[in-house]
Amino acid sequence: MSQQPISLRIRIVFSLKNRGAYVPFHHQFLLAQAIKGLVISGGNKSFFDYSLYNFSGLKGQTKISRKGLHFYSSKVTLVFSASDKEFLDYLLKVLFEQKDLVIGSLQLVPEAVENEDPVTITDSVKFLCISPIVLLPASFNDETGKRFVAPESDEFSDLLYDSTIARMEASKKFSPEELADYYKFQLVADKDYISRLQASHKKFARIYPLYDSDIKYEVRGYTFPFTLYAPQPVQQFLYENGLGYFAHKGFGMLDVAGSESVKKEAGHELNYASAD
Repeated sequence: MSQQPISLRIRIVFSLKNRGAYVPFHHQFLLAQAIKGLVISGGNKSFFDYSLYNFSGLKGQTKISRKGLHFYSSKVTLVFSASDKEFLDYLLKVLFEQKDLVIGSLQLVPEAVENEDPVTITDSVKFLCISPIVLLPASFNDETGKRFVAPESDEFSDLLYDSTIARMEASKKFSPEELADYYKFQLVADKDYISRLQASHKKFARIYPLYDSDIKYEVRGYTFPFTLYAPQPVQQFLYENGLGYFAHKGFGMLDVAGSESVKKEAGHELNYASAD
């Protein structure tokens, strides 16, 4: 069993005890609940409100049915990233103390941790979404979080810039002078990809459930490739912490186009577009 990460972006490998079991297609909220449960069960109160982490959906050999995603591989993986090694070590210690972890109807046994392949982050990066980007916050009994914003619009970039700078400020890892210097931020959507989806009647934007303090919210998430032009520290922050709102609930995880990890997970983004 290997559970000592070198980097802060890792791949957690589980054995699947019951092949053919399933999770809802949009199962980020189940993962978020399980991770929160692990954090609290470990007993370290300093991490109870920690939120500088991000994760993907579960990945493996799957088939889609009306029930959701059925897993048929012996291994299931989860990409996880955090800003602080102390938190990551704590979470993994608690996770590997569990005999198994139930997500939906999947019975998962923690088996190993692998470091994600290193990538080069510059001030111009083509990203892929390995979980949906949430552009707007959610409020109780309010439809605002479900509003559609066209990816090619200035508003789309502006909203993501505002949330990114706010999160970077809240992390307390950047000075006010650094944040003031990070004003360049432009997201350019892959128009060909979006056009192909629309032509085949598939979606790049849909409504997702999430829970906060046991309250159910609904938000609109976007999944498509894009090129981001922003200072390197901003790009690095987003690669490690996710883009948009609710990153700690499994939204907005990115990967770099052409990276080895993307090649391993080819087709995952198309699965998001294909699901009902």
